[in-house]
Amino acid sequence: MIRQYELVEAVKTYDPQADEDILNRAYIFAMKIHGTQARASGDPYFTHPLEVAGILVGMRLDVATIVTALLHDTVEDTAVTLEEIESLFGKEIAVLVDGVTKLSQIEFQSDKTKQAENFRKLLLAMSSDIRVLLIKLADRLHNMRTLQFIEPESKRLRIAQETMEIYAPLAERIGLHAVKDELQNIAFSHIHPEACHSIFTRLKFLREQGINLLTPIIQELHQILEENGIKVFISGREKHPYSIWRKMQQKNIPFEHLSDIMAFRIIVETIPDCYRALGVIHSTYPVVPGRFKDYISTPKQNNYRSIHTSVIGPNQHRIEIQIRTKEMDEIAELGVAAHWQYKQGVSHEGHQYRWLRSLLDILEHAEGPEEFLEHTKLEMFQDQVFCFTPKGDLIPLPNGATAIDFAYAVHSNIGDHCTSVRINGRMMPLRTVLENGDQVEIITSKTQHPSPTWERFVITGKARACIRKFVRQQMYQEFVETGKTLAKKALDHEHLELKEKKFNKAMEAFGVKTVDDVYAYLGEGLKTPTELIRILYPDHKATTRVRKPQEKTEPLRKKQEEVHVITGLLPGMPIHLAGCCHPIPGDLIVGIVNTGKDVTIHTSGCKTLERFMNSPKRWVDVNWNEELQNRKQHSARIALVVDHHLGSMADITTLIARQNTPILDVKFNNKTPEFYEISIELDVNNLEQLKNIIAVLRMSPYVISVERK
Repeated sequence: MIRQYELVEAVKTYDPQADEDILNRAYIFAMKIHGTQARASGDPYFTHPLEVAGILVGMRLDVATIVTALLHDTVEDTAVTLEEIESLFGKEIAVLVDGVTKLSQIEFQSDKTKQAENFRKLLLAMSSDIRVLLIKLADRLHNMRTLQFIEPESKRLRIAQETMEIYAPLAERIGLHAVKDELQNIAFSHIHPEACHSIFTRLKFLREQGINLLTPIIQELHQILEENGIKVFISGREKHPYSIWRKMQQKNIPFEHLSDIMAFRIIVETIPDCYRALGVIHSTYPVVPGRFKDYISTPKQNNYRSIHTSVIGPNQHRIEIQIRTKEMDEIAELGVAAHWQYKQGVSHEGHQYRWLRSLLDILEHAEGPEEFLEHTKLEMFQDQVFCFTPKGDLIPLPNGATAIDFAYAVHSNIGDHCTSVRINGRMMPLRTVLENGDQVEIITSKTQHPSPTWERFVITGKARACIRKFVRQQMYQEFVETGKTLAKKALDHEHLELKEKKFNKAMEAFGVKTVDDVYAYLGEGLKTPTELIRILYPDHKATTRVRKPQEKTEPLRKKQEEVHVITGLLPGMPIHLAGCCHPIPGDLIVGIVNTGKDVTIHTSGCKTLERFMNSPKRWVDVNWNEELQNRKQHSARIALVVDHHLGSMADITTLIARQNTPILDVKFNNKTPEFYEISIELDVNNLEQLKNIIAVLRMSPYVISVERK
């Protein structure tokens, strides 16, 4: 535990003018207030705010942030009030403490609605002072470091999942890469302990085989660049376990094919030196195709700048190389925190990032906090492509974004009215996926409106929120018109007059604000015309109606409950999943109408589809029903090549069982003294589960290869 004088001295190393008095007072105040409180680990509670302050000192943050870190739990966990904090430490610190306190309930939440609402509050607080997020991330980081002491296991898993889905992406978005890496690795070790252990084991094995590869590679790179007159500082490291796991999942490749288990950072003096160093590296070593990225000319949204490339380096080792200046490296390590380092006379108010403003834009269009949380997760988890408007303006988008995503990124109004698109001068479909460097011209019409089908292929949160907002408004008008018809018909039947002046009582009873809202409730079926009549005419005796026989309503009810796991088909149309490709939820799918008028569902990449290329009328645009897709299991098949070794099959079946996945069938296709070729049929919920299984199996020392069939 860092001592009081050590904390003050650490702050003064980067801020000689730091207010020692307020740091000392905050340290003593927090220690006394937390008193005998203890953490789950058994440590005194005061160690937590002190560790949080230490993390922020490591980021060289201003005194107000450090003081807030020391005090951040006092209002929530003790009898101290905000008024006391303000009187003792000033308004700025009281506002920061209040901002962090209001977000504290985002911790350990099982209720998704509450979690989403608190996440919304987090972003709103960040929009006025991003130091709230910096403190919150440091708070979460220390909590994750002691997560193993939390009981029960279900609570640990919930916290780890929340960290992976919300806090790690937020840390990445503001450029805190070291914090992001540590959060992801700790969360990964709790969510997928078997996979994490396997990766650690493989990395340890590689280290033992190669003894110490980093030093000779650094020496050779240094010598080559120095001989070409470039002054450099070079460091090297292994990639983190979660980073390795994610690449294995995304690229569907085994551990051995990863080209960047080792990464080397080359720090040069100037931007021209970055490109000179790149030229030397590329002229000396073979380049791994498709692995070059220039984030200097097109920085990431968090202002990250660097050149990335992968080469077959010294001794034929695949390595990733990052080239940047010292200033770029500082921003890469500290991100937005680099802008909050203490600078005499510099105001920190109003610092915002473009991505943060885009999230607030999503907040404006989302219907509720849960939808907002869904859209922002989409926004934060994606890598980027960079496209241009005809005027040359740069528009960063998530990888996989379409022309409609581009239109909404330019402006909501352009997205709402886009009719077609020119990409690099050619007319293309709106659903075309954009690539780096594309010039995109959106063509609009005042009469055009968003189509509900757009939601199937857009991937940005803003586009999806805007489309849903329009669909909601359109549906609302339909419900209003339906409600008016139902109300008039019911009142006519009772020989009563429709008087909207009397609707105040109905508005109050239904809990709505306008007459149209009353009609919408009727049209949507949330309220019945009978309830409306009872409110408008409480003394009226309803006319007796003859009920239809019960047996005639049962088949209708049953039919309404039979909802396909596939959407986009006519009601009652029979379907079956193709045996050639075994589609499962998460796959992109298409339907093929058969001669018997039933529909076969294939994955979009199925080779069988080639037979129907000349029969476009038989193709049906279908999708998975999001509400039903995970309610049943789906058959999926994988093909493995396994070492012929005692215990290999036991290891494989154990790994699959630990993923809570039933094995339906196992077939041995070929046996030799060296290996088996095996087909395994599994019962899975979706594509994500299957990818996890494949990634776990690839880490087994007995598995030579594993692919989906």
